[in-house]
Amino acid sequence: MIPKINNITELEFETLPSKNYRIVIKEHVVNGTCDELEAMKQVVFKILQTERYDTLIYSWNYGIELKDLFGEPMSYVCPELERRITEALIQDDRIESVEDFTFDISKRNILVTFTVYTIFGSFKQESGVTV
Repeated sequence: MIPKINNITELEFETLPSKNYRIVIKEHVVNGTCDELEAMKQVVFKILQTERYDTLIYSWNYGIELKDLFGEPMSYVCPELERRITEALIQDDRIESVEDFTFDISKRNILVTFTVYTIFGSFKQESGVTV
């Protein structure tokens, strides 16, 4: 038997914590947990280190597409990289926007610096790409 509910007037939405395992990248160690802005820094790092469509454990909305940028001219790569980074990161609903892109180009390497605005605050992020 299905219970009857006569009057639903109020719904409460609860925000779940954004806890994540703390990854110490330089030491190759997972140690404890982190939350909010520190967890978001890790989320951004992990998204940008994962090639989209290559790993079966992640959905097709997770990661970034970089493989097809290899060998392309820098005039194409820089604006495309900005679009792809933004597209990859805003899949996470805690990330509000990605702005202030700067590119440092040396031979076939690009160092991209940008600001990530999240619901917990903002931070600068760097990512190196070889094309």
